[in-house]
Amino acid sequence: MALMKTRRRDSLAVFPGSFDPITNGHLDIVERGLRVFDRVRMAILVNADKKPLFSVEERLEIIREAYRGNPRVDVDTFSGLLVDYAERVGASVIIRGIRAISDFEYEFQMALMNRRLNPQIETVFMMPAESYSYVSSRLVKEVFQLGGRVTELVPPVVERRLSDKYAAPVGAGRSGRRERE
Repeated sequence: MALMKTRRRDSLAVFPGSFDPITNGHLDIVERGLRVFDRVRMAILVNADKKPLFSVEERLEIIREAYRGNPRVDVDTFSGLLVDYAERVGASVIIRGIRAISDFEYEFQMALMNRRLNPQIETVFMMPAESYSYVSSRLVKEVFQLGGRVTELVPPVVERRLSDKYAAPVGAGRSGRRERE
């Protein structure tokens, strides 16, 4: 008996995170997710205890600009349990990016807890392209603040927004000096 490839119609996967800011690694995970699922919703966790660089509204705007014209990607916010949010929006899958082995232990624990809370929601781990395996939002902000160039690490909208935030020319980082091109 031959196995038939089946795929649910209009499958939705939720990709949660703080996205402060989004990086090309995040975009790479979304693109990989779109190879498997019909739609990907980037879900920004609203956490009052964190002090993000960009407000929730700014992060929504940044992601919408980065994906303008792509009807298969949207963005939303949530608070509370991720599995409750996924169920509420009709997603049966949570996408998590894994950059290194160090990410796996924490993500594995979260996936098991989410499965315990709602066994109908699956977690799928995806690895970014090798060139983004070291990129994190924290490192992007730090490099930019120290005057380093982040052009190949983030979409153009993020670099512009970082420049606006720190009153530095695009490509210059916080120090205001431009890197050699």
